[in-house]
Parts: sequence; C-alpha cells; structure tokens
Amino acid sequence: MSVTIDFEKMQGLAPAVVQDAENGEVLMLGFMNQEALDKTLATGYVTFYSRTRNKLWTKGETSGNRLRLVTIATDCDNDTVLCRVEVEGDGLVCHEGTRSCFTKAMTFAPSAPGTREQRAPATGASAEVK
Repeated sequence: MSVTIDFEKMQGLAPAVVQDAENGEVLMLGFMNQEALDKTLATGYVTFYSRTRNKLWTKGETSGNRLRLVTIATDCDNDTVLCRVEVEGDGLVCHEGTRSCFTKAMTFAPSAPGTREQRAPATGASAEVK
C-alpha cells in the first residue's frame, strides 16, 4: 500500500518519531522532507532534514550510531512518520551521549480535582502518570 505524507502542513516537513523496535522506547524526534523520506526508504537507514543546516543528514554518519529501519508507518492524518529501528553502534542515539534524547524530566501542577500525580521517570525516556 502506497501512502503519501502530507509535508505541506509544516512547510515541507513532517515530524519523524524514532522508536526502538525491540522495546518501544522513544529515542528521538527529527524532521523529514520528501527527499529525506525517499532516502530512508531507499537505504533502510533513517535520514532527516536538518532545519539548522538546511541539508539532509543520516543519523550516525559520523558517530556510527546508525538507525536501521525495521518498520515505518504514518499516523492517521498522514503528517507524522514513525520509524521503528534497530540502533547500530554503541547504542547512544542522542548527541549528548545518551540512548534517548528524552532524558529531561518535567514537572507539572495538577489543574483539576482528580488529576493524576506525575512521577519522575525511571529512565528519563517518558513520564509515568499514576
């Protein structure tokens, strides 16, 4: 089945969520344009469009921590891509030297009665709501 990503909603870009195919951990978020998506599909390695450098970059091209595509899907609106991957190299995906880019826990104040209490995540990759 052929799916067309709606790149026009974000001026030619679409968010690309990267998730570990084995355990479901969210590793990073990048952006793709049509060329980055085409290269990802052609090579089997996740390629993004750098908004700061205005060029394509394949994750791991310098560090060796490449993201080998296992599956790829889109959301119900066809404007976001989910890349389930196997991390090659030493497994450190973030440029700060961690496995996941999502390591900075945030806190929030409950705004209504019955709002769940937020707990700091054990791994920093996601907030647990209890």
